[in-house]
Amino acid sequence: MKDYEGDLDFIGSARRVLRLIEAVLAHPEGLTPNALAQAADLPRSSLFALLRGLKALGYLEQSERRGRYFAGPRLSSWRARPASIHRELIAAFYQEAVTKTWPETVALVVPVADGLLVLAQVEGSPETRRVFQIGQTYRQIDAAQALFAPSTQPTNLVNGLSLAAATETLDLAAPICPDGAEARAAVVLSALAYRWESPTLYEQLGPELRNLAAHISYRLGALTYAPFAPDSTAELQPLEALTPRQVETFLHQPVSARLACVRPDGRPHVIPLWQEWDGHAFTVIAWQGSRWPDYVFQNPLVSLTVDEPWPPLRRVVARGKARPVSNLGEDERRRLLARLTQRYLGHPLAPSYARQVAQIFRVEVEHLRGWRGLAAPQPAA
Repeated sequence: MKDYEGDLDFIGSARRVLRLIEAVLAHPEGLTPNALAQAADLPRSSLFALLRGLKALGYLEQSERRGRYFAGPRLSSWRARPASIHRELIAAFYQEAVTKTWPETVALVVPVADGLLVLAQVEGSPETRRVFQIGQTYRQIDAAQALFAPSTQPTNLVNGLSLAAATETLDLAAPICPDGAEARAAVVLSALAYRWESPTLYEQLGPELRNLAAHISYRLGALTYAPFAPDSTAELQPLEALTPRQVETFLHQPVSARLACVRPDGRPHVIPLWQEWDGHAFTVIAWQGSRWPDYVFQNPLVSLTVDEPWPPLRRVVARGKARPVSNLGEDERRRLLARLTQRYLGHPLAPSYARQVAQIFRVEVEHLRGWRGLAAPQPAA
């Protein structure tokens, strides 16, 4: 009888350990201790003893003390790719993808031996939408699988995007290229087919998806973004002006601005800033310890440049006057900061950063223009 009771205790303990491991493998983005305690059905005292043991054995690791738990080297070997690469991808994906509301679900996938592994997703806004299971491998996401096929060439794609129709969905995929050219992962926008026609989906959401993939690639180290074109100059477009609609779209993306003002001694002063554009003026914030507000109070004439370092090399230049904003209530200040931190960091951190804001300025624009591409090289003499 005692041996049987001992077997039951062992089975119960093993079941809890396996539940914990399954939970970690199913959530590459990491899990908090509370989430792990619920998944393994363990009291916190027993949980932390188990977590310490699994960390010591290399099955789990933590990004920082008291942070989330991720699969360690030994547990990651059960997957096709190291967990560290997954974490970088997931962090970059969420920082970029959550800055806008998507009308359809967008997922982050990586190729594995038997299909595509879903690492993360941002669900679409409609009540009826496609939802992926994070941590699950899918065999049939044709749009993304085409990006990793050995025969894929630029001529098989349209501006680096792959579009494929399934029975109930239209899938649009863009490659993530940490080196700027070779696809290592992909973002997939999966739309319900009854809501879209292929050309409309590509025209309306394709540029945003490609921009998302480019931004993630940039965060991972890419200096340019030219999928399947090691010679990045192949995608450089001739210089052309942006339309007002293109300017609006570009300025609502999480691209920092550089504000130029004049010091009292007449020398120029340039500082990078977060910006919010409302169609008429830029709102920018100065952190505690910044010197540039003093310069602007003495001379409000400033210029702003917003640009991207990868093709199609869009940039917007504005000139105007910077005026301090003094009529914002505390709630409005927090909402502004929440929007900016959500846009640039991926999380609304207003309560944490509110006291760090020294001053808010509104740059009233007098002149604004936008371009993309580069001027054509002059023929050799």
